[in-house]
Amino acid sequence: MGHPPHAEGAVSAARAVGAVGGDAEGRAGPKAVVAMQSPRASPGVAPWGIGGDGGAALPPTHSSLSLPGPTLARCPRGQSPAPETPPCRGHGASLGRSGCRPCGIGVPAGRAGLGMAAQVSLPVLIGKKRDGERLEEEEIQSFVRGVTDGTAQQGQIGAMLMAIRLRGMDAAETLALTRAMAASGRALAWPPAWRGLLVDKHSTGGVGDKVSLALAPALAACGCKVSGVGGGTRADGAPPNTPVPPHPSDPQVPMISGRGLGHTGGTLDKLEAIPGFCVSQSPEQMQSILERVGCCIVGQSEELAPADRVLYGLRDVTATVDSLPLITASILSKKAAEQLSALVLDVKFGSAALYPTPESARELAQSLVAVGERLGIRTAAVLSRMDQPLGRCVGNSLEVLEALECLEGGGPPDLRDLVTTLGGLLLWQCGLAGAAERGRERLGRALDDGSALRTFEAMLGAQGVPPATARRLCTGTPPQRCQVLGQASVREELPAPQGGWVQQVEALPLAHVLHDLGAGRARAGDPINPRVGAELLVAVGQRLREGEPWLRVHHDGVLGAGGRGALQAALRLAPGPPPAAPPRLAEIILPPGPPGPPAEAGTAGAPPARRDGRVPPGAAAPPGGGAAGRAGGACSVRMRPARPAPFACIRPAHPTRCFRE
Repeated sequence: MGHPPHAEGAVSAARAVGAVGGDAEGRAGPKAVVAMQSPRASPGVAPWGIGGDGGAALPPTHSSLSLPGPTLARCPRGQSPAPETPPCRGHGASLGRSGCRPCGIGVPAGRAGLGMAAQVSLPVLIGKKRDGERLEEEEIQSFVRGVTDGTAQQGQIGAMLMAIRLRGMDAAETLALTRAMAASGRALAWPPAWRGLLVDKHSTGGVGDKVSLALAPALAACGCKVSGVGGGTRADGAPPNTPVPPHPSDPQVPMISGRGLGHTGGTLDKLEAIPGFCVSQSPEQMQSILERVGCCIVGQSEELAPADRVLYGLRDVTATVDSLPLITASILSKKAAEQLSALVLDVKFGSAALYPTPESARELAQSLVAVGERLGIRTAAVLSRMDQPLGRCVGNSLEVLEALECLEGGGPPDLRDLVTTLGGLLLWQCGLAGAAERGRERLGRALDDGSALRTFEAMLGAQGVPPATARRLCTGTPPQRCQVLGQASVREELPAPQGGWVQQVEALPLAHVLHDLGAGRARAGDPINPRVGAELLVAVGQRLREGEPWLRVHHDGVLGAGGRGALQAALRLAPGPPPAAPPRLAEIILPPGPPGPPAEAGTAGAPPARRDGRVPPGAAAPPGGGAAGRAGGACSVRMRPARPAPFACIRPAHPTRCFRE
């Protein structure tokens, strides 16, 4: 996936521009990308970019190759040029046909880190890390180069992965690994008006997670003026309810997403449940869709961070999936290659997530936020619970229907809460909202006034869905929508085995049974049945009578006794009502000093936050202080600053469980 734009209030806001999806690190999970115009950034100037050292922003004179659509970017680090190619006008650094040799950004696969004169001996590097020594940046670049160009043997790569897993990496090593992996393939560059305005959302995966389907069009709608709520025609003569074409300087919201694997679902699988939807779009086609609609959701390009694909495949078979430095580099290398300005991460914990406790999820979130900031990407993370399904529906077609409810201003409260929280953070990070809470309110208005739904309809049409089908799906009655998506041949309701109060509906057993019925895939490339799914007919805190239906299962086969028993065991009942359930959102992780919008950071009247997050000398600190104060102070969840630290590994409760990177 890429990274989405941001928009807010009266300020023009979000359109889609690039996300990289996948399993917990970006291969099989959804992500959202939005590019946004900063109210204080002149067109073509990136207020925030990928820094060469310590996250420095791209200078205003930064330029890119004049190829159509996303293409190779020039060097953002200002290194000395290679002698055989002309230097970059803004940096004095060379790009040429081989990308930027000094820093590796934009270098074709297999050429990352060419600042080194010779390949470093891999056995020597493996021995250093095995013995607990730290690797220099040039040594890490050499290792990644060997991975990408095929000169490193699989046994050597596996040995290095295990050494990293056992010995860990410090923050500088993790940053160097992330940069080298990003430089192993193509770095995207967008039109000058979009530069520095890209944001993305990434989720580590869960059960019933359809957030991206609602978030991307809602962010796009925040920047695209949509009229026609009523009869007649628009001032430009278009039919009513037609989205206004985005202005060239509006932000874009592209999402580059992934497919489901294991018990988690993928955004692309959900969208492909819609007849005609095409997830394969060239960079030129993406740019065209973004210019016409403002958002798109597409499959991940194989040219982004190819080293990550090699390392990820070997991590699975070498039992190194839980290595914190490797997870961090996998997720953020694709973000860096997409030239993002802001990123929000949904890191899930609980019985149906990779990490069972908030402590383990927090460690990952803090690693991602700290390294993301060093890359020059404004990064925040949300910790959310994943013990119960998100929303009421699980399964591709059913989740599309529930996302449509959210886009209409309805739907389950926990789904809307997560969509508006993540969107509000993105709008605030890009300076299009004075605080996260204001961004949240703005995104909620886009859901309530129908503009997000109309943008979603326009995106469907731009990506291959026949206009009549898109209109029927977005504006039809529930039966008409079901007719568009199709229904399973069997819709079976399960009765409560006894009376009592609903304490919990466990997500993991539900996901496993649906997976066995055809809703998921065991390995990449397996077919799935988009009609298989389940609807929760009860909520936590509800009183059930014995025999009363609590779950409706949609399937095309036979739900055997074993599956039925597993589902009944997922329903937790007790004689009395449950205690107050903890909120879905547990915590927000912010960098120690996230750069707030210049004149709107924090509370009204507060001075602008500096790059290090501190208040200028002689100025009063905003009420609430710190990251929480700058985020607006109105959020009920706990705010916690990220802390850089040595990274080793996070030990998951279920090492073989699918995790989106």
